[in-house]
Amino acid sequence: MMNTLPYKRILVTGACGFIGGHLVKALVNSGYAVIAYDLENSFNITSCRFSKDISDKIEIFTGNIEDTDSLKKAAEDVGFVFHLAARSFVPDSWKNPLDFYRTNILGTANVLEICRQNNIHLSYLSSYVYGVPEYLPVDEKHPLKSYNPYSQSKLIAEEICDFYHNHYGLKVTIFRPFNVYGPGQNEKFLIPEIIKQVLQKEKEMVEVNDLSPKRDYIFIDDMVEALVLSADGKDGIYNIGSGYSVSVEDLIKMVMKKSGILKKYFSKNITRENEVYDVVADISKVQKALNWSVKTTLEKGIENCILYHNEKLKTHCS
Repeated sequence: MMNTLPYKRILVTGACGFIGGHLVKALVNSGYAVIAYDLENSFNITSCRFSKDISDKIEIFTGNIEDTDSLKKAAEDVGFVFHLAARSFVPDSWKNPLDFYRTNILGTANVLEICRQNNIHLSYLSSYVYGVPEYLPVDEKHPLKSYNPYSQSKLIAEEICDFYHNHYGLKVTIFRPFNVYGPGQNEKFLIPEIIKQVLQKEKEMVEVNDLSPKRDYIFIDDMVEALVLSADGKDGIYNIGSGYSVSVEDLIKMVMKKSGILKKYFSKNITRENEVYDVVADISKVQKALNWSVKTTLEKGIENCILYHNEKLKTHCS
């Protein structure tokens, strides 16, 4: 999708993150001038995911979204902001909640204020903020509930976005992705962790905390497409998911099927606090508003992740 909008310069906060890295690449390939903003130590050879052909075409700004000075410099002459910078690993939010509140709440308020001062449209990446579902599939009108410090920080940040939209007239698009996965995702997350265990020759069995929770998974390319589509100025709140759920056990079986490797697997019977055992996204609103649709099946997405993992191993071994 090529850029046909009146503005060309787009700022991406959290540009070196999993979603941010894929988004930057998509925007560059669509003809946008991209300003990539992230922590200084993110822009290094081991953690930042830009290939040379992409890094040569972007402007890089380093800083922390808790610091308005660096944000102001990065946002000069920008027409649109994708705000993705956040602390996101849920288990860490229980250990260091204050860090999550600082980054995800104060940082978002800083980004919103700079957008207000410069009349910049913002797309904000929230998260699943519904708690245990009262009904399935979950639509955007479902009651909201925080169930860990991470989701609470995202929920408060959404409220600030809503305030800026209602009282300052700022155009804000909020995305609530369910479970995003894809090549390059941190191995602390479930799908890459399962793939790693299945493909490791020295690993005899696949171990997971719990086999039963079901999640709605969305492939990174489909997530990024929705983000890019929001740059046309349509504000609103949108769920992003596939519209169906899959259990941890079914994921393990799918990875083994796609890899051709069969192993025994077992549950350590560790239940997370406030665990959600099934969730399905109602995606009808985003399909209609942004003319968006899911293009990557879970089977194909997992196949792509396995290929990426194998290529990464070859690179490290060569």
